[in-house]
Amino acid sequence: MPLNSLPKTYRAWRRTTGDLPRTIELTVEHLPQEISPSEIIVKIHAVSLNFRDHAMLSGRYPLSSTNGAITASDCAAEVVAIGSNVKEFKIGDRVAPTLNVADPAGKSRNGDYSKILGTEVGVLAEYAVFEEEVLVHLPKHLSWEEASTITCAGVTAWNALNKLSNVTEDTSVLLQGTGGVSMFALLLCIAAGVTPIITSSSDTKLEAIKKLSPLVKGFNYRTHPNQAETVNRLTVGKGVDIVFNNTGVASIPADLESLKGANGTVSFVGFLDQQKANWDPNILRGMIYKSQRIQGIMAGTKFDFQDVNKFLEEKNVRLDPILDRTFNFDDSKAAYKYLEAGKHVGKVVIKVTS
Repeated sequence: MPLNSLPKTYRAWRRTTGDLPRTIELTVEHLPQEISPSEIIVKIHAVSLNFRDHAMLSGRYPLSSTNGAITASDCAAEVVAIGSNVKEFKIGDRVAPTLNVADPAGKSRNGDYSKILGTEVGVLAEYAVFEEEVLVHLPKHLSWEEASTITCAGVTAWNALNKLSNVTEDTSVLLQGTGGVSMFALLLCIAAGVTPIITSSSDTKLEAIKKLSPLVKGFNYRTHPNQAETVNRLTVGKGVDIVFNNTGVASIPADLESLKGANGTVSFVGFLDQQKANWDPNILRGMIYKSQRIQGIMAGTKFDFQDVNKFLEEKNVRLDPILDRTFNFDDSKAAYKYLEAGKHVGKVVIKVTS
């Protein structure tokens, strides 16, 4: 599509400036009428929200974020214009940008997080411009709404599961909560034949989730507050191979106790509040004897994104079970309010194109 056939302007949602808590406001942006040889213009069809998107509005996000920036990080888009040197993409391709647009290949030794999507640049807009190197092809069998959930939630889940390497029918995973990352991981586990154990404060949510597969187990963490004891019972004394820590450092002792006797992993994937803990650090000694590890997961690289997409295509995994609710672009404020309420199971999605 020639540049002169594209609109001169487009709409986007930006974070407001000023005192906390902030909100988002609809703005009109100018679409570039010229692009560099390596740039690509995309038309965004769907955007999915993450907890971090709300955290930036309330001042709780641990990394710096630019006031007034276009918000959100996860999208599914269509290529509508390409620079003269672009080789890997053509008009009409279904694409998404990787989370870290400053370092898509993960080459920075210390981690260059200067341009993580949603902080300085975002995707809750009708159009966007990206360098070719930050884009990946999306699975063709997914809807725009499904595909919009992969960038952050999907890649984070993939890496927190250790890329599903060396899994067997005896592998099991504890997933804390029913947010987007946990629910994405649940679908990956089902596709790989791994047993997921998911937690929630709602028995109704748990019963609905268990219907997705006979592999799925779960428990209410309010009525069963002793996590390690409950996991031990559900795994017949074995424990799990991986714990998805979505809650913060306070639960690390219980997480380690929930692991199998040796070589288990606690994947630290999220934050729900300030990082406060009241436990004896000497408990970490047991990690040495059991060869356990705690790993921090900051989504992943462009190559991890491509690996997730390949897995989804090979296993023909549909992501519609984790789509909780879809909002229209004009109702993006309501989508953020719904996310803030925390009643969703899985992903909150915004349909950008009608």
